[in-house]
Amino acid sequence: MPQTQKEQENGQVSWDAQGNWEASGSWGAADSKRKSFYRGHWQSRLDRLREAHHVPGASLAVLARGHVHELASGVLHRGTGVEATSDSVFQLGSLAKIYTASLVMQLVDEGRLDLDAPVKDVLPDFAVGDPEATETITTRQLLSHTSGLTCDFTYDSGRGDDCLARYVEAAKDVGLDCPTGTAVSYSSLGYNVLGRIVEVITGLTWDEALKERLLTPLGLTGTMTLPEEALAHRTAMGHLGDLGQEPDPAPAWDLMPRSAGPYGRVLATAGDVVRLAQMHLDGGLAADGTRLLNPGSVRAMQRREVDVPDKWTVSADGWGLGWTLYDWFGTPGFGHDGASIGQYGFLRVVPEAGVVLVLLTNGGDARRLYEDLFGELLRDLAGVRMPEPFGPPAQPPAVDVAPLVGTYKREGVLITVTERDGQGHLVYEFVDGMKDFSPPLEMDIVPVAPNVFAGAGSGAYSADWMPVVFSTLVDGTGCVYIGMRAAPKVG
Repeated sequence: MPQTQKEQENGQVSWDAQGNWEASGSWGAADSKRKSFYRGHWQSRLDRLREAHHVPGASLAVLARGHVHELASGVLHRGTGVEATSDSVFQLGSLAKIYTASLVMQLVDEGRLDLDAPVKDVLPDFAVGDPEATETITTRQLLSHTSGLTCDFTYDSGRGDDCLARYVEAAKDVGLDCPTGTAVSYSSLGYNVLGRIVEVITGLTWDEALKERLLTPLGLTGTMTLPEEALAHRTAMGHLGDLGQEPDPAPAWDLMPRSAGPYGRVLATAGDVVRLAQMHLDGGLAADGTRLLNPGSVRAMQRREVDVPDKWTVSADGWGLGWTLYDWFGTPGFGHDGASIGQYGFLRVVPEAGVVLVLLTNGGDARRLYEDLFGELLRDLAGVRMPEPFGPPAQPPAVDVAPLVGTYKREGVLITVTERDGQGHLVYEFVDGMKDFSPPLEMDIVPVAPNVFAGAGSGAYSADWMPVVFSTLVDGTGCVYIGMRAAPKVG
């Protein structure tokens, strides 16, 4: 990888009128140079920041100057006091999507899958609630979250090897969040369809394909997909509770059915996640020289497919084929975030510096831990400056809310925006098949920029403020983004 790193500008970060990050001042020349990884220093920082943010346990892995460093802190379960170690296994949540995307691109490399052909070419029985979308959705759109398929279709199709086939069958009547190809809208359903594509082409279950085609060649012995496999390892328990207080163990270790695998059901050590990312950093080569992906496919996964109006929920402003894409004041990067019940994971890669960071946690204010720790690591190891945490400025700008007032709807969710004494107000409620999923969420929204607002945060993954971003679809229809999902305006 290139050994030079452009100097970054130092100083205060602010929002411009379009909601973009701005920086002023200058970094010292020494700060722009990559440094060695000092284990004692970073162990101390991990310990102190983890305690400050009430995170029970955390595992950190760092690739710097060609070496993988693995650290851990705290406990895996506050009830048992079992110590977190570098070989401890955490639930990765949506980080699993990178594994599925890698499998899909292997099939492209082998000439067995066309990214731009309709999914129905591979899955003749594939269907969704929109007949036109059924005929036109492509694998590329699934990978880049532009298919319009929803994120929140939850269905337990059992523990059998046919669980993915049954899940995709059950999704036949599910409506779209937005019309296919009109916007990016984060989709877990889309990644389960990708997992089913892997199964049909390889003749293996998704779990088997993952092991045979990725985990075994990479030597990832601390990565698995099933609970019974996790029993052989030191395994983290998620914790829940109010931010700023010590959380308690979650009522269940895992709420995901087996069919959630392709979008959210991988368990791994932080070091194993770094080694997967290292393969992408090395142009598709495993450490022993085995080629797992062609360089062209590696580049395609990191190439921008679509801009993301909501660039704060997962700290990214674009999407590739699987990867979320970052622009740290001119320095490009890629990665992904993930969450399960009380567990949160963060992966960041800086190609120019050859740096990979992975943080896996089991509760508490994980977002703040990530922001503080990665802010220091990226600056020290790669000369990169992260943006400040999302939130309104001290004196919010004056924004006319009236044009944004109305109702917005995506599959299973209704969002109502009103104006009260010049202040925006939002009600987020589950409807239709999701009606009893959770009580309605109600909040005032504070202006950050003309089309960007901040609502009260809803937990460790969104910290104090939750982005509410108004945008338009390709056809000009207004929409609102909450949680990276696009809801078109319907009234």
